[in-house]
Amino acid sequence: MNRIIKIILIDILKSKIVVAYTIILAVLAWSSFALEDNSAKGILTVLNVILFTVPLVSILFATIYLYNSSEFIELLLSQPIKRRKIWLSLFFGLSLSMTLSFFVGAGIPLLVFSPDNVGVMMIIIGCLISIIFVALAFLSSIITRDKAKGIGIAIMTWLYFALLFDGMVLFLLFQLSDYPIEKAMVAVTAFSPIDLARIQILLHLDVSAMMGYTGAIFKDFFGTSTGLTISFLLLCLWAIVPFLISLKKFNNKDL
Repeated sequence: MNRIIKIILIDILKSKIVVAYTIILAVLAWSSFALEDNSAKGILTVLNVILFTVPLVSILFATIYLYNSSEFIELLLSQPIKRRKIWLSLFFGLSLSMTLSFFVGAGIPLLVFSPDNVGVMMIIIGCLISIIFVALAFLSSIITRDKAKGIGIAIMTWLYFALLFDGMVLFLLFQLSDYPIEKAMVAVTAFSPIDLARIQILLHLDVSAMMGYTGAIFKDFFGTSTGLTISFLLLCLWAIVPFLISLKKFNNKDL
C-alpha cells in the first residue's frame, strides 16, 4: 500500500497542473500580504482563495486524475491486491499532494506573515478543505463511468457548496425573518464544509460583530472549545463519509 501511495504521489507532484496550482497559490498569498499594510486584510484575501479556489482545484483535479488513471486502476485490480487498499492508496496519494501544494503555496506565507492562532487555523482549515473536496471527487467519479458526467457532477458539487448553499440560506433568512431562526442557522452550517470553514476563520479574526445578532450566536457556539471541537469533527466527517460511500461503491462496482 505504501509503495502504491509513493508511486501516485510522485506521479501527481510531477504534474504541471499541480506545480502551476502551487505557484498561483504562492503568488496570490505573497502578493496579498505584500500589498496590504495590515496582515488582517491579507488574511481575508487568502481566506477567499481558500474558500473558492482550493475546493475547485481539489475536486476538479482529483476527478480528472481518477478518470485518467482508469487503466492503472484496472492493472492494479488484476494483481492480488484488495480493492480497499487500491482506493485508500489513491485517496491518500491525492490528498497528500493537494495538501502539500496548499501548504507550500499558501501555508508558508501564512506562517511568515501571521505566525499566530489565526494563521495556524487557516492552514489547518485549508488542508481539511483540500481533503474534503478530494473525497467528494472520489464520490463524483465513482457514481458514473462517463468522464464528462463525472466532471459535471464535480463542478456542480463545488458550485452548490461555494455559491448556491449561501443563496439558499439567505433566501430562508429573508423569508423567515419574522421568526427567531438564528439558532437554527448554527445547525444549518453543518451541511456545508465551506460555511463551517468560513465561520471558524471569521470568528478567530474577531469580525463576528459585523455579522450582527447571528454572529453573536455563532460566536457563543463556535467560539467555545466545545463548538470548535464539534466544527472540526463535522469537517472530518465531511472528508470521511463521502470517501466511505465511494469505497463501498468501488468494492461492489463491476469494472
